[in-house]
Amino acid sequence: MTESGQLIVVGVKRSAASLAALRWAAAEARLRHAALHVVHAWEPAARPAFYAILDDLPASEQERRRAEDDLTAVMRAAFGAGPPADVTAEVAEGMAERVLALRSRDAGLLVLGAAADAGMAGRPAGPVIRACMRSARCPLVIITAAIGALPPAVSTRVAVS
Repeated sequence: MTESGQLIVVGVKRSAASLAALRWAAAEARLRHAALHVVHAWEPAARPAFYAILDDLPASEQERRRAEDDLTAVMRAAFGAGPPADVTAEVAEGMAERVLALRSRDAGLLVLGAAADAGMAGRPAGPVIRACMRSARCPLVIITAAIGALPPAVSTRVAVS
């Protein structure tokens, strides 16, 4: 934590919108002298039955490694070789909306990315954003970015819960 004691949490996945959200959150953290916590949530594709004999879980381990690789790629795209000192990163197993709602309890701000057309022209925001709008315990900022493009300036919509 920084001297200000503030924490900004940003949820990411491997997308242009997530990268835009991470860059925005990093800039905001610098302005506020706040710590930045980057979260990538992942869910196992299938859970074995409770009565199954398990030798090992290669599929689950592969999924976790893929999630770690996705987080590393987004972090590298945003920060280059290494993140700034007040940036931490986490790969969390679980539903993204639950993980992010839980992390928002200790945060001053939760930041998420959305495709530029989300919420417009009748296209609703994604399920994670809708869930976080309902259950985040801090202000929520949604950063939009065009799919496949990373504009230097991004628009924001703020929802306070």
